[in-house]
Amino acid sequence: MMRSRTMLLLSAMSLAPLACAQTAGAPASTAGKAPAAAEEPAVVKTLRSQGVEFMGTFETPVGLTGYAGVAGQRPLGVYVSKDGEYAVVGTLVNAKGEDVSAAKLKELVSGPMGQQAWARAEATHWVRDGKADAPRIIYSFSDPNCPYCNRFWEAAQPWVAAGKVQIRQILVGVIREDSANKAAAILGAASPEQALIQNERDFAKGGIKPLPTVPAAVQAKLRANEAAMLDLGFQGTPGIIFKDADGSVQMRSGMPQGDDMQTVLGPR
Repeated sequence: MMRSRTMLLLSAMSLAPLACAQTAGAPASTAGKAPAAAEEPAVVKTLRSQGVEFMGTFETPVGLTGYAGVAGQRPLGVYVSKDGEYAVVGTLVNAKGEDVSAAKLKELVSGPMGQQAWARAEATHWVRDGKADAPRIIYSFSDPNCPYCNRFWEAAQPWVAAGKVQIRQILVGVIREDSANKAAAILGAASPEQALIQNERDFAKGGIKPLPTVPAAVQAKLRANEAAMLDLGFQGTPGIIFKDADGSVQMRSGMPQGDDMQTVLGPR
């Protein structure tokens, strides 16, 4: 039973509909420290062997030891019995319905993971859409042939034009045979920013003209961008990374819908 539950959690980050798919009881002094493997309870070792990574422990008000874990880029609360043979995986709530472990999971898992994801995105080969001094930065893994990437670009233009948002497009070539060639045409242009805008504006007409071949240097950049996309758990485009109102890093797989668009882009 544990195996099926764990594997379900590991595959929890599924591809959003509006996205383009790629072809192919611890003491207080120990809180926040990653548990040593030799000291781990049997049930924690089992979960670790199935792909769950643990980043620290914390106390709970019910006598169970909380383990702050991550599975498939998602924070995971695991609550272990005193004998170490059993674990409850999920959300621990009190009588008021409050998630009593949310703060610890944010401190031990979400916060560090978010900063790592942000640094990973910063280090990619991106093209900026918007003013360099626009205060809100959004990273978006994009394919030149992705219609949802184009819709996100169009939806974001009021924020970009107002100088409130800059979108750093991390180009990949994964959807069609000429995606990499179009990405190469953008990255290799005298002004990649203008070439990016041309592709988006002319998207309905086929977008930018692809290069006949992809230069080796550009191919290396595209492969590095794709590796970053996969490392961050995105299986298609757009894959969006941004910071919310309190500075926490958030990610969206696929085009944001409804009011979530303003969550991603900020106030208009």
